[in-house]
Amino acid sequence: MISVELAAALRDAGLVWHPRSGDRFMLTRGTFDGEVFTLSDMVVEAHEASTGPVLAFNGTTEWALDSTSADDALWLPREDQLRELLGGAFRNLARDGAGYRVTVVLPGGPGPARYPAGSPADAYATALLDLVRRATD
Repeated sequence: MISVELAAALRDAGLVWHPRSGDRFMLTRGTFDGEVFTLSDMVVEAHEASTGPVLAFNGTTEWALDSTSADDALWLPREDQLRELLGGAFRNLARDGAGYRVTVVLPGGPGPARYPAGSPADAYATALLDLVRRATD
């Protein structure tokens, strides 16, 4: 799973989350410190409200929480979502010593860029973070 620090950096860099079933997230406010939730049509659903996306907790699993704004959640994208977001810039994922390395070709870049990390998810996220920052600078 992607690190919380990288997820926060992606959000802060401008990556927009459109909540969908299967997405993982953490709440940034309240008493659910460190707990990871998964959007599911059975337990946690995303609804569109006039103020933006709302995450609704159904049933008795999270009885103390009815709903919260998606702004109060930190999306933890999965590896497949990160790879998809890299799009055509993605070239490969390879082992790199004790960790992993993602290679991408960034628009306007001088050539392949490599992003090492301890896990595949963090390598994808590091590459995506650079891509988002370049796109929003």
